Amino acid sequence: MFVFKLIENLKLKALTKQKERFDILTSLSESLSEMCHPNLVALAVLLCSTLLVNGGKVLVFPVDGSHWINMNIIIEELHSRGHEVTVVRPNDTWQIKSESPHYKTITITYSNGFDHKRFGAFVMKTLIMRRQGAALWTRLSMEYDLVKEFYELHVKALEMVERMFEDTKLMQSLHDAKYDLVLTDPTIGTGALMAHRLRLPLVFNVRWTIQGEGHFAIAPSPLSYIPIPGSELTDKMTFIQRVQNMLYFFFYTLRFWCITEPNYKPFFHRHFGSDVHYMELFQSADIWLMRNDFTFEFP
Repeated sequence: MFVFKLIENLKLKALTKQKERFDILTSLSESLSEMCHPNLVALAVLLCSTLLVNGGKVLVFPVDGSHWINMNIIIEELHSRGHEVTVVRPNDTWQIKSESPHYKTITITYSNGFDHKRFGAFVMKTLIMRRQGAALWTRLSMEYDLVKEFYELHVKALEMVERMFEDTKLMQSLHDAKYDLVLTDPTIGTGALMAHRLRLPLVFNVRWTIQGEGHFAIAPSPLSYIPIPGSELTDKMTFIQRVQNMLYFFFYTLRFWCITEPNYKPFFHRHFGSDVHYMELFQSADIWLMRNDFTFEFP
């Protein structure tokens, strides 16, 4: 709901620009009141005043796969409230359609970094390992494959943003469109980077970020009570389990550092200067729409 309120507040400024139109309608109603029935005049003014109400313009950078399902629900709700939504998508997307009654699209001719078959095989291996158990070496091998897969994903994402930044016509069209905000899934950094470049408010539809799980990125998360995602621990841990959770946190942090630091740090230095840090940029998003709740996961 916060994203809808933000859009509506931003559009209040447009009403002041249309004051002249309202004055014309007022003078017209006064003239008609001398000639027509007052009820008819009131109806005419109400019908004409709808022209003064505008929806917002939202630029969306989604993530493919299951993440798109939730984002699409928000897009449909925005559309139902009269807002204009534009979705930026790569040309080889799995699920994000190029045509929809709820949004317009900007298609970038570039790979999204997802190999559908390879990623599906990896998910199946992970499910089997969780059900049947696995040796330490197997788990480490799976962790290495995960890091390698997501490293390549972020490389492709930043290459796409680089191409967009270098496309002067595209960037000019995005400026001229006068969007009110950027709505993005921060699992990939494309939307946050574009919002910073266009100087637009940034709204996250978040479960995961490039820094890891959303709550760990912005909220106090004492490891004695909050388990690392995927650890299969609960919020009630023994001393040994808390030690395990600390070890999980170490590898969890190392994994995301290996993925993000080599990619995002040089990109930021190249385009925004050394005084802008990618972690601070992501944490300074204007609104975080969380897709999960700790109290639901650990009632």
